[in-house]
Amino acid sequence: MIPNITKGDRMAGLLVYLAGPGRANEHTDPHLVAGSAPIMAWHNDDELGRDSALSIARELDQAKNVLGVEVKGGHVWHCSLSLRAEEGDLTDQKWAEIANDFMDDMGFTDASDKAPVSWVAIRHGHSKAGNDHIHIAASMVREDGTKWSSHLDFKRAQDTARSLEKKYGLEELSPVYAMRGLRPGEREAAERRGAPEPERRSLARKVRACATSAQDEAEFVRRFRRTGAMIKPRYAAGRDDVVAGYSVAERPPKGARPVWYGGGHLAKDLTLPRLRREWNDSPQLATEAVAEWGAAARGRRPVNIGKEANEPDPQMWERYSEEIAQLRETLRNVPLDEHDTWAHVARETSGAFAAWSTATEATPGPLAAAADELSKTAQLRRYPVRPIKSIGPSARGASIVLMAATPGGNGTAAQAIMLRQLLNVSKAVHDMHKASNDLRRARQISDLVRNQLSQVAASLPSVPGPVPAVDSEAVDAVRMSAAGQAPARAAGSVLSPKYEQARIHATTRGGNIRPDIER
Repeated sequence: MIPNITKGDRMAGLLVYLAGPGRANEHTDPHLVAGSAPIMAWHNDDELGRDSALSIARELDQAKNVLGVEVKGGHVWHCSLSLRAEEGDLTDQKWAEIANDFMDDMGFTDASDKAPVSWVAIRHGHSKAGNDHIHIAASMVREDGTKWSSHLDFKRAQDTARSLEKKYGLEELSPVYAMRGLRPGEREAAERRGAPEPERRSLARKVRACATSAQDEAEFVRRFRRTGAMIKPRYAAGRDDVVAGYSVAERPPKGARPVWYGGGHLAKDLTLPRLRREWNDSPQLATEAVAEWGAAARGRRPVNIGKEANEPDPQMWERYSEEIAQLRETLRNVPLDEHDTWAHVARETSGAFAAWSTATEATPGPLAAAADELSKTAQLRRYPVRPIKSIGPSARGASIVLMAATPGGNGTAAQAIMLRQLLNVSKAVHDMHKASNDLRRARQISDLVRNQLSQVAASLPSVPGPVPAVDSEAVDAVRMSAAGQAPARAAGSVLSPKYEQARIHATTRGGNIRPDIER
């Protein structure tokens, strides 16, 4: 169950919206399922209209208006509680029990040993994505004029939701891993443009691919620019030689303006400080990074040509496949509660699939789906203060060779071996979630392997000779592909892309040059 909290100062506007048709006429039969006792004594579960919504809003605002209490930032507390579409629907009675328990635990009712607030829970059908849900509207002013404290209400709502999932037998979401969801407006904008997915999702995948493929920050900037998307630095205040963050955007059609997203808005693990933890660092590399950021900001050619322009040595495929096999064996000894280590492994594996997708899929396909699915485990609700402990083998090398693949052809045996080893690591992440009782994530990864990655296996040649051992689920995926599932866009062969050396400019920034990059 997913809680989503917003705050404001217009109770009447909120109630009228909840009782109205919705932005896309998706609201059906809006009615009360629960609420504070005085309000429920006067209102039943009849369908709400504008007049009844305004009447309820006046009752919710009564304590604030009569006692003259003002709340900084607004007194209206709005929280939706949503189920996944696959969970089906609950009854009104069940939602009422959940709403009452939720408000008790959040301290809104007299169960807190304080004066209660006025609140209601409204149900108005499914969301556009098919989710059964309710909306809770509450005043933050108690009946005696004191104020309800919103301190840490987002965390408290998440903790309460996890408790209620257990109590009511709902699908339990992970208290450890969390990803940023898409807003309805982003989906609607993509539909209007005829785009296959919202820009934030495609940009996150490109950043992830380039970040795991790069050995240093300057290479990351160059690799990202090669995807065709746009990137610009965010300089520290008053400086043009200290990069504190970045923003990216898809290149817009002629005459349109780009929509920029900061790294932290793409995903919780894609902020520049977190990306930097994985790259090589030295004063010389910092100087080169500042120069590449400056070239990107001014729309100039890259200052240098790096490893991104080189054709991978064929022996690198075997080397990195073996390294991923070693990673899989190492993961057998990683405790389930080492969440930062599992997130690190998922991030690298997601990056490998993202690199392969960026190189070979003209539109999001099975490889993109794999990258997106594993990226969910890569994002933690809380990150450790100390650096993540290295476990030795890594999947980063796979990103380097997969980023060089090109669309078309039948793929290579080396790619088939690499896929099997990436499947092994994905299976290890699946097993971790399953053993941690995070059955939802385990099921999603299992569905990904069986329904998406089996298509990639079908597009690749059979592996000649002996290959490293693979887990049974990876074998099943390949076996399913032979049963006639339609293949996706084929992965390509490794070819060296054309790359042009930049013109060397006298300087990439004005003022006194200090090539240190904020860490």
